[in-house]
Amino acid sequence: MFPSLDGTWWWLIAAAATVIHCSAMAAWIPVRRFRLVYPAVVIGCGVPVVAVADLALYAFALIGLTIGLFPTRTRLTRWSHEINRGVTRERYDWPPSHLVFCVVCVVGAILAAMALTH
Repeated sequence: MFPSLDGTWWWLIAAAATVIHCSAMAAWIPVRRFRLVYPAVVIGCGVPVVAVADLALYAFALIGLTIGLFPTRTRLTRWSHEINRGVTRERYDWPPSHLVFCVVCVVGAILAAMALTH
């Protein structure tokens, strides 16, 4: 099904994935500097992925990352507000279950991209 898609559709899917992911991260981490820099970082890191692999891998990995970070969104928001107030912690307690969920979502999305495009 997906291998028969025209290349234009993959570019639209990748662009939509980038917008969705960057919008979600901007909502979860409400720091102006982050909102300005993060999309450039995502696109900058995505260019080698697109060059070496394909657009589907890039798009699916971003959607997997967005889904994987969803349970941690309230912590990310709280931590960013603390950082804005000048509070620094020695350690940010990221629950292991959230980390495992994020890794499973990203790896699962990458595997789905590979399965659907080959």
